[in-house]
Amino acid sequence: MSIKATQSQNLWTETPLVYSSHISDIIGCSAYLKLENLQPSQSFKYRGISKFAQQCKDKHGPSVHLMIASGGNAGLAAAVVARVLRVKCTVFLPINVSIDTQRALRKQGAEIVTTGEFYSQTLVALGDAVKKDTNAVLVPAYDSPVLWDGHSSMVTEMQRQLARQPDAIFCSVGGGGLIGGIMQGCKNVGWDEVPVVALETTGSNCFYNAIAINTQNFTSKVPIVPSTEVEDSSPYTVEIVEEHNIAIPHMKALKSRATSLGATSPAPGVVRMAVDRAGGIKCACIPDEMAMHTARLFGDDHKTLTELACSTTLTPGYNREFLLRILGPTFAALSPEERKDKCLVFVVCGGVKISFEDMTEFEEIVAAAQVQSFWRVQIDGEETQVPKQ
Repeated sequence: MSIKATQSQNLWTETPLVYSSHISDIIGCSAYLKLENLQPSQSFKYRGISKFAQQCKDKHGPSVHLMIASGGNAGLAAAVVARVLRVKCTVFLPINVSIDTQRALRKQGAEIVTTGEFYSQTLVALGDAVKKDTNAVLVPAYDSPVLWDGHSSMVTEMQRQLARQPDAIFCSVGGGGLIGGIMQGCKNVGWDEVPVVALETTGSNCFYNAIAINTQNFTSKVPIVPSTEVEDSSPYTVEIVEEHNIAIPHMKALKSRATSLGATSPAPGVVRMAVDRAGGIKCACIPDEMAMHTARLFGDDHKTLTELACSTTLTPGYNREFLLRILGPTFAALSPEERKDKCLVFVVCGGVKISFEDMTEFEEIVAAAQVQSFWRVQIDGEETQVPKQ
């Protein structure tokens, strides 16, 4: 087989879709886990970024230099695929990225540059560096139709792996690459009416804010582009992106420990897809402590460590009341027997920013938060409380 033919093949792994008896017992319906943590770079990001990298090498040849700004997981995906394709890779990281993450990148042969407090600042520095290298190609971390197309392959796999259409798909959202791929994948397989649930942590919820400001705080099914004027106390500024006729919030600060969700603004094309989608998007935000609690529970049940960006997705699976409020009154009104026939998919997106030491710290933080008997969450524009379970 020629090198060209080999490179045209997909580099990502078809991941298992496994039934979770633990989560199914809690929520009273069939729960399946799409295990994207089993990708070569240990996160879903390998799908889209490997596709993008292959196209870069096919177009520019073996001297291409892949350059990417990342909080960690996108950079690792680029580094792993660069090693497979035998091309150069440089990863620009915010200054607060852990030594463990930097070590993982260097292990794959990537060069590292640390600069900027937030991803957006790191991205600016990357852009300047790319202009100075004639072989460089800027690899997007989440804002690219090529990435969304690559990520969409997980839904194609779900369709083959499931005996039926799911009643909802749950995923976490940072800049929007994953949910963009899921929406594209649902369109590809005829699942446009399947509800997609977007989960974020409070303080790193740029996508939630984007949907809110384009739908009059979730009250309008028809997107309405708002004014760019916001109060000084607002956590974000607003930009109108004419290409997509959509308003995009830019977070002034990020206040969540779920650093893999730490985009200050979402991909405009993904926000446009979301507000136009037939099946809609349900949005929810949770406190970091709830994601930490879920990470502990999931680890005990499934013997798998998950970083907070990943455990955020799983929180409805470990809190039935939260799940029912997200899916709405029609789902909540089902009898236990009717609910047993329902099928939900949780995308275990993966990520390497987790350790045993982190899990121990999470346990201490959650224990300190037990003073209250409820979690304070936001669901489609409404702030509410759900009991701790």
